Amino acid sequence: MKAVTWQARRKVTVESVPDPVLQEPTDVIVRITTSGLCGSDLHLYEVLGPFLDPGDILGHEPMGVVEETGSEVRRVKPGDRVVVPFNVSCGRCPMCLAGLHSQCETTQVRAYGSGAALFGYTKLYGQVPGGQAEFLRVPFGDTLPIPVPEGPPDDRFVYLSDVLPTAWQAVDYAEVPRGGSLAVLGLGPIGDMAARIALLRGAETVVGIDPVAARRARAAARGVHVLDPAADDGELVERVRDLTDGRGPDAVVDAVGMEAHGAPVAKTLQSLVALLPDALAGRLMRRYGVDRLSALHLAVELVRRGGTVSLAGVYGGAADPMPLLVMFDKQLRLRMGQANVLRWVDELLPLLTDADPLGVDGFATHRLPLDEAPAAYEMFQSKSDDAVKILFRP
Repeated sequence: MKAVTWQARRKVTVESVPDPVLQEPTDVIVRITTSGLCGSDLHLYEVLGPFLDPGDILGHEPMGVVEETGSEVRRVKPGDRVVVPFNVSCGRCPMCLAGLHSQCETTQVRAYGSGAALFGYTKLYGQVPGGQAEFLRVPFGDTLPIPVPEGPPDDRFVYLSDVLPTAWQAVDYAEVPRGGSLAVLGLGPIGDMAARIALLRGAETVVGIDPVAARRARAAARGVHVLDPAADDGELVERVRDLTDGRGPDAVVDAVGMEAHGAPVAKTLQSLVALLPDALAGRLMRRYGVDRLSALHLAVELVRRGGTVSLAGVYGGAADPMPLLVMFDKQLRLRMGQANVLRWVDELLPLLTDADPLGVDGFATHRLPLDEAPAAYEMFQSKSDDAVKILFRP
């Protein structure tokens, strides 16, 4: 089969690799019909190379059709249409039963002290082959795949794999009161969807902050107040406060994460570490790694006293300096973590109707064949051609 593989920093290629096979009686094989390119994939493209090997198959936002099932699988059968969550979770351990699928005790990567394994990610999360491919082996066939109805196009359901639950959890964790206010940092796929969800859930004011004009225009068309941090003349915090009764938003969602703009020193350190041998770079990152924290620090500054900062963007620094004096003084709440995909499916599925209140049918900006993945990664990383969400069709 064809699959998108990591080869080196800023280098992915489409290769012919062996088809996946059933390994356990609870496995299923899914023929992928659509797979998304995620902002988290760019962390692999740019920063997390020390935890990858050449040839690793990328991608964690797939859906498709069940091709084959193991002998113990009862819930799905060949021909069923399914979405595959990015968490590899068993659905039956104490963490899964508590709704914390990203902490699944069955697939925790204990060698690195990490939570549940993830499809198409790094050694830190199990190095499980991903879904930017023609086929995917999916374990826990009776509990992990999400059956979805025939009929609507893939665009209606594929975001259940990551974008929708990640954005929904970010807003849920933000605890915005009905009629309250939310600021969203970064209007890429997660930030854009989080803003839509917040408005749907009753927030009166949603402020979106992003330096890319096309992303701001896209959010503004759905009723989001948008601001350009590059054109604020040092008055961004005041402008947000002007929109939120002078005190700041009730909550802030940071949908940017470890590669925020405006952190030149951390960016330089990340680039230098990437030039080291993988074994040494990995040790340094796990002990002394520092993220680009400008978005997180801005979130802490923006949010009102007693408010909540919800982190949806991925952070991975082991030695990140935090503004604890300010956080303590402002009496902030901080919520974070990988999305627990299956925790939110029952709340999200009723929204994926023909009425399409979240605009999922038109959410993708690009739909490309798998062979164009290398160019797609470069386009998404450089934010060229107004790319916000890219879907691959194997």
